[in-house]
Amino acid sequence: MDLNTYQKRAADTARYPERGSNPIYPTLGLAGEAGEVCEKVKKVIRDQNGEFSPAAVAAIKKELGDVLWYVAMLADELGLNLDDIASSNLKKLASRGARGQLHGSGDDR
Repeated sequence: MDLNTYQKRAADTARYPERGSNPIYPTLGLAGEAGEVCEKVKKVIRDQNGEFSPAAVAAIKKELGDVLWYVAMLADELGLNLDDIASSNLKKLASRGARGQLHGSGDDR
């Protein structure tokens, strides 16, 4: 499935206040779901000595799906599409790589 198709199909399931003019809701959802991914990884480190069991990977996969949904909805709220976002990101990273700037910090390196 391509990213724009995912985004369109995900939007069919979007039910939240002021859908279409509310980027705050998916932003908060994104932060929450990203936190859940982090919690699951943390517990693998704490409880499983960093060994990612198939069950842990499956649980993280579910949370990553939720992260992707919220990314898609935030992009939708802002009039962006996921294919363009992904393409722009790869171009940015290729430029950084060509200039030896993949490491370091700052948005405009």
